[in-house]
Order: sequence, then structure tokens, then C-alpha cells
Amino acid sequence: MVTPVRRQYLKIKHSYPDALVLFRMGDFYETFDDDAHLAARELEIALTSRRLGKSLKVPMAGIPAVALESYLARLIKRGHKVAICEQLSDPAASRGLVERDVVRVVTPGTVVETGLLEQKANNYLAAVVVDDAAAGLAYVDITTGEFAATQLAVARLLPELERIGPAEVLIAAADTPPAWLGAGNGHGYGSGSSSGSGEDAGESVDRSGYSLTRLNPATFDWDIARDALLSHYDIRSLEAFGCADLPLATRAAGAIVDYLGQTYKAAKPRLAALGVYSTAAYMTLDAQTRRNLELFAAGRWESRQFSLLAALDDTRTAMGGRLLRRWLGQPLLETGELEQRLDAVEHYFADAFRRSDARSLLGNIADLERILGRVQAGTAMPRDLTALKTGLAAAESLAATLTGADDGAAAEAVAWLARQLGPVPAAAALIEEAIAAEPTGLVGEGKVIREGFSPELDELKAAGRDARGFIAGLESRERQRTGIRNLRVGYNQIFGYYIEISKANLRQAPPDYIRRQTLTNGERFIVPELKEYESLVLNSQERIQELERSLFRQVCSQLGGYAEAIGRLAAGIAALDVFAALAEVAVRYDYVRPKLNGGDAISIKDGRHPVVERTLGAGAYVPNDLQVANGAARVIVLTGPNMAGKSTYIRQAAIIVLMAQIGSFVPAAAAEIGLVDRIFTRVGLQDDLTTGQSTFMVEMVETAAILNQATPRSLVVLDEIGRGTSTYDGLSIARAVIEHLHNDPRLGCKSLFATHYHELTELAQTLPGVRNYSVAVAEEEGRVVFLHRIVSGGADRSYGVHVAQLAGLPRAVVSRAWEALAELEQGAASSRAGGNGRRSGQEAATAQMPLFQPEEPLRDAVLALDIPNLTPLEAINKLYELQEQARNGGKG
Repeated sequence: MVTPVRRQYLKIKHSYPDALVLFRMGDFYETFDDDAHLAARELEIALTSRRLGKSLKVPMAGIPAVALESYLARLIKRGHKVAICEQLSDPAASRGLVERDVVRVVTPGTVVETGLLEQKANNYLAAVVVDDAAAGLAYVDITTGEFAATQLAVARLLPELERIGPAEVLIAAADTPPAWLGAGNGHGYGSGSSSGSGEDAGESVDRSGYSLTRLNPATFDWDIARDALLSHYDIRSLEAFGCADLPLATRAAGAIVDYLGQTYKAAKPRLAALGVYSTAAYMTLDAQTRRNLELFAAGRWESRQFSLLAALDDTRTAMGGRLLRRWLGQPLLETGELEQRLDAVEHYFADAFRRSDARSLLGNIADLERILGRVQAGTAMPRDLTALKTGLAAAESLAATLTGADDGAAAEAVAWLARQLGPVPAAAALIEEAIAAEPTGLVGEGKVIREGFSPELDELKAAGRDARGFIAGLESRERQRTGIRNLRVGYNQIFGYYIEISKANLRQAPPDYIRRQTLTNGERFIVPELKEYESLVLNSQERIQELERSLFRQVCSQLGGYAEAIGRLAAGIAALDVFAALAEVAVRYDYVRPKLNGGDAISIKDGRHPVVERTLGAGAYVPNDLQVANGAARVIVLTGPNMAGKSTYIRQAAIIVLMAQIGSFVPAAAAEIGLVDRIFTRVGLQDDLTTGQSTFMVEMVETAAILNQATPRSLVVLDEIGRGTSTYDGLSIARAVIEHLHNDPRLGCKSLFATHYHELTELAQTLPGVRNYSVAVAEEEGRVVFLHRIVSGGADRSYGVHVAQLAGLPRAVVSRAWEALAELEQGAASSRAGGNGRRSGQEAATAQMPLFQPEEPLRDAVLALDIPNLTPLEAINKLYELQEQARNGGKG
């Protein structure tokens, strides 16, 4: 036999077997059974037990209700699903068992607690449906209401999912892992661990870092998904959303709506209208490009401080910060919208006073998007509404910074943005009328609703004040009437208000005092008049609590009617914030407006790396030019020693192009950018232990992806291809890659190729689109000085031992390295001279091993190659054959 509360808990737990149930009991959330063991371990809290039936002792662990948010954060970060079970009836008023039920299930993608969210980043819940070669993808941020969906090729699914970076991904439950998360894309997949064992749903974290939630496959059926969308928006057709002919996108979006209905039992989040988009309008940035260009995190420790986002993000609002992050991950491909953005940046770039006014106003605007989300969900606090009023009031002043320009043409260029900043005076007026200027305490304490908004509430508050005034004065009046100087009036929850008299003064108690309680040192009394006023106070408090809560809900509901207009205004404020921030950064660091066109050339004058130049300090960074186009100079082979700046140079070129294609000014003296459709990068050495891929294999897989996916409009950045294997193998592969980029008619794209293989500079003699550049180096008294200046022509030395010396290797190691280098180079020279060639150590250090030996058969074999028609694999195989031929003295 178990207690009623035990039966109640077991019934609720049965409905949520895969979630950790936080069961509200008074001031604590309790966990039981296996959940208690899990909570005690994960939260480092005491594991206790409690009798909940005859001979039944149940494990138990609890957390204070006031500390829910901090404990919830720890559970969610560890990948657990948490069901929050609240008390739905007042324990004081309940004669029997308190009514309880789950009000929402918290998962990584459905978090709304402010303390669990990053202000300037969205928290997305995504859903994926895959069917043959096509996929449907939808995502939502329930804190802002943003809801979008697309239908795309499966090959583009993972890059798009990586761009969104969802906290949780919904997929259909299946026996086999999704192919689109396979190792072929550089991502592993693991079964993970579920917080429960449901037949139709479960959670795991795959190796790519996504928290996967598996749902009953029926959730993704078109009919069910369509009905979920129609019901949620209370409409009859999906044509207004533009997804009626996109069944996969509809299925993904419908699954999200259905899932939110399951996780939010009390109040389902209200979502903005579903926005359908096409990935064809944006540049695709794969994970390795985002990582290599350090867009959102930098270095081996993934520091956000030195990322490109950190360099550009001078936004003043959380909304603007989130928008800039989205733009940085989704560059545009069309000049019209880009020029519109650049016009807005220039509008604030050109006028310091206008920019300062806008940024000052923005600094006082709260996160209107998330406040609106809380208002619609019914979880807003009083100060949320006052912050919303402040933001609405600032709209008119912000619009003035757009329309008040003396230059009519400048104002016209940003008129589109001014239209987005349409004020919502009715909403602002409602808050002004209904909410106190400085609301304090909780809703229901009588300090939130403004006086004059509700006559009934005002009367109740006045009656309560009068009654409390009478009670407050009762003590002094009774002391005077009775002559008892230590008489006092008190209150407790059991007896209410009372008059207390010590034992020594009991004889002086008036006859109208009614004894209620005997104490060790005295007696407690009441008088009829005291109980009357007590009733007035308590009744007024109870009624004030009910009425103020009702009025606050009413105000929030009315504000929900302005959600569309407020959402549009918030989006306009966010965009204005980004433009003003980009203008501020451009002024502060001397950026210029790029000239954009649909051509194939990129011309940069005195380009700089926006992050590196700040770490070096003012004036320390050496700027460099870049000229590259699909025609005569489409492949730049850049040679030079380590630490000289090769990697920085090729990355800064890609970053400048990317910045231009989000609508930002760029760090250069001048820039003319022919828009690119994709930026590909292969930079750095790394292995992938989760999939068993070596450093070299990772390099080859990523290079293969570039060669297979790039188009003539792409920009390809390759750093040290081939260094993960032996010298000859690496050199052969590097040469084949350059030739393929240059010759393949499907490519011929703009390519920057940094390398230590100086032999590759020979390609400029046979390939008309290859240009050699190097990093200038000076030697002073045997020491190398990196000038960081890019000059025409190839380098003839690597300076590797010099770099080792600069890195602090012990002197003995450096000396031995010079000796070994001299021996190796001398051996190579001897071989070329038939064994008779001898050189000094310094001459040996400057020698370079030629790519081909001069034997006639080998030369003839090379000349016989049909290079334009060789596939990459055939080219590599031929190079292997030639290598073997060279090892055999030039004979086949």
C-alpha cells in the first residue's frame, strides 16, 4: 500500500519515462527512485529516503524551488530531459491531495530561462526529414518566435545545419543512424545515452555535437505535420507561408510544432509566421571554412575573444548581436541587398553625431524579441513590460537618425530601414496606463498595476491601507486605554492578529478582551474590532492578489495583439544596431566600403587581417595587395618560411571577401570584389580520432570535397597541401591539385595556394594562370627578419632552421640541424653532379631539390602527359609512376 502522493508521482512518471521529473512539494522540487540517484550524482546533492507507504522507503533528492534555474542549467548541459511538475492548486486551500501535473518538459532546444541562454546567440530547435536526395529542414527559437523552413538537396543539409548550430535536432526514430550524419562528412554518429527508455522517442548526442531527439516516425507524416501547422496558426491553407509545394519542409516544420505541443503543456509558445527560404540565395560555409577563418571561435582553445565575430560585434543590443552572428554565417550572393546594407553602414559611417545618437539610444533598449516571447508565453515579469515600453518609445528617436539627414539622397538610401521602425503607440500607451513606473515585488503584491487603471483595485488597496492603519495604531491606543506599557499587537498565521499582555499585567486586561492563547510568560487576546479589521486586511490582500494577477495577464494578452508590429520593430532595431556597429568598427579601424560586382576579379589594396592587426597594435600590421581573377592570374602560389605571414595573408583575403558579402566595410585602402558563390579553405593540421582518420586522411578528404564542389565562381584557399605525408608524395599531390584547379574546365576558380614546396614555382612557366608570390625576408648578421610583405616571385629557401632558432630550441639542437641540413643538401648536390659535386654548408642550405631529374626518358614521359584531360586521381597515379621512374635512374 502506497501513499496518495506516491501514486500521483508514479502516474506522472509513467507519462514521462524518458525525462527526469522534478516534482514540486512545497518549497522544493523532489526527485524519486532512479531519478533521485541521477539527480544526486549530477547535481552533487544529498541522497536521502522517505517512507511513502507501508514498508516502502523511497530514494529521494530535492532542490530548493528558488534555485531551480541554476540546477536546471546543469542538467540540460549534461544532456538530460527534465519534466517540471508544478502544484496546480493552493496547498493551504486543498483539503486533500494537492493537484499536480507537468507544465513543460525542458530540453536543450526548448530552454527559455534567461540565465540558461546566451544573450547574443539564438537557441535553436531544429527538425530534419530526409527522403532520397532531398531533405526538409526547419528550425525555431522559441524565445524570439523566429520560425523558418527550407527544402534542399541532402548534400547541402549538413552545412546548413552546421550554420544554424541548433541545440537540439528532432529526427524520426530508426534502427540505423541517419546517413547525413555519417563519417563521410567528417562527422561521426554514436548511439549516445538516453535519459529514459521510450519506444517512440529518445535522446542521444552524436559525435558532431548535436543533441538528437528521436520521435515517433508518424510525427513526420505529411498529413499530421500539415494539420499541426494549420491548427497552431488557426488557418486553412499553407499557401500563405509558401510551403504548400514543399512537402519535406512542411513535414519538418510540423514536427517542431507537434513537439512543442508535447513539451509545453501549460502554454504553448507563440511563433512568428513560418518563413520559407532557399539556401541558393546565400553562400554556403562548411564547418572547416568557418573553423579555418575563425568566424566564431579562434585558436586551439576556441577563444571567442579573437574570433571575427568578436572583432565586428560592437552592437549595443542582444537582438543586434544575434543578427550579426546570423549574417556572418550566411553571406549574401546578390549585389542589390548587399548594396542596401552597405548604404545603411555608410549612412552612419559618414556622420559621427548621427552614429553616436543612434548608439546612445540603442544602449537603453532591452531584448525586445525575447521580452515579446515571454509576454506571449505568459511568463513576462513587470519589469519586462517597462523595458518593452522604453524600447517602443525609442523607436521614434531612432527613426529620426535615419530620416533627419541633410542629404536627401542619403536618407532615401535607408528609407527602407526607416519604414521598419514604425512605432507602436497603442502598445506603449497601454503599458504606460497599466503598469507602475517602477513596479516592485511580485505580481499580486499590489505594486505592479498603476493607480487609476482599475478603480476596483484602487478601492481594495485603499481599504487595506485603512485597515492596516487602524491595526498599526491599535497598540498605542490600547496601551493608553489600559495603562499597560508593554502591551503589544502581533500577528501569526495560526491566530492572525492578537494583543499580547505579560503575566504581571493580566489583572489590568479590560473585560472586553477575549483570551485566545496562554503562553509561559503571558496571554494573547483578541477584540471584536481587531478581528473585523483583520478580515478587511486579509480579504483585501487576497482580492488584490487575484485582481492584480488577472489585470497583468489581461495587459499581456492585449500586448500579444501587437506582436506582429512589435516583432517588425524589433527586427528593424536589430538591423539598425548592426549597421551602426559596423560603421563604428569601420571608423575606429579605418575600413573602406568595398565595390561589389558580378565579375570574377578580386582586387584588394593594402588589405589587412581584422583580428591579427588588433592583437599587434596600431601601425604594426603590414598591409598587402591582392590581384586574382579567373583569367590570367587565377592561381597564386605563395611561398616563404613559417611565421612569415603566408597563412595570415591567404586567410585575410577570404575574410575580406566574406565581410564584403555580409554588407560590411573591409580592412583595406580599397577593395573591388567580384562576388563568390563559396569560400573553401583547407588550413592547418588535425586528425579526427572519433572516425579513425589520420591527419593526412583528413587533409585529403577535405581537399577532395573542395575539388568536387568548387565552381568557377568560388574562392579556394589552400595552405600547405601535402605536408602530412612524405616529401615526394606531398609534392606530387600538391602539384596535381594546382594543375587540377587551373586546368579543369569545371573549376578554373580563384585559388590561393600557400606552400613550402618551392619546386611548385616552376608551374608558372607552363601554366598561364599561375602566378608566383613570396613573403619578403631579410637576413641581418645571420639572423632572419620577416618583413611580412608579399612580393612577386617565388622564395628559394624555407628558413626552417632559422624559425626553429627563433622558437627557442636549444642551441645544440639548432647547430645539429644546420649540420644535418648541410649533409642532406650536399648529398643531393653530389647526386646531381654524378657524385663529384661539393658545396659549402651555406651553399647547401640555399639549394633546392628539383622536381624532376634531367634524365631524357623521364622528361619525355612528362612531356607526353595529357594534363588537361587527367582526373585528379589519374594525375596522382602518374606522379607516383614518375617518382618510381626517378628512383630507378629515370628508366621506366
